[in-house]
Amino acid sequence: MINIQKDDFDIAALYQQLNHSQLNPNGYGAIVTFVGKVRDFNQQQHIGSMTLEHYPGMTEKSLSDIVEQAKARWPIGDPIIIHRVGELAPGDQIVYIGVVSAHRKAAFEACEFLIDYLKIKAPFWKKEQTENGTHWVDAKETDTTAATRWEKAK
Repeated sequence: MINIQKDDFDIAALYQQLNHSQLNPNGYGAIVTFVGKVRDFNQQQHIGSMTLEHYPGMTEKSLSDIVEQAKARWPIGDPIIIHRVGELAPGDQIVYIGVVSAHRKAAFEACEFLIDYLKIKAPFWKKEQTENGTHWVDAKETDTTAATRWEKAK
């Protein structure tokens, strides 16, 4: 399940979907989740708000491709990816990733792969409002480095 939305998400409800739905038909026992939130700082600047934009259709396709890559690498059920767009405040939830597998190692690795690839391959754009004005956020070298390690691990 992939969903791009403005509304917040309920972590407990998403966990239940992973645990009791067609996303876990084999009754896998390892469930790993990740939640990303808006930080109140970036590059030593206070963040007042963040606006996330995306390219509808293209973003979902990109996320779907990333999910298929994860499923080809690890024995996992269908993951859940929720990503919010619109204006968000510090502390707001941005992204949820949930993965089920028979074994914890596969679930952890697949979840980490999904967030690493989402950060550099999915077409989302972030604009931050700081005390110094509004600016678009460039991709971070640390995100690229995190994702490239998966290329080496193929």
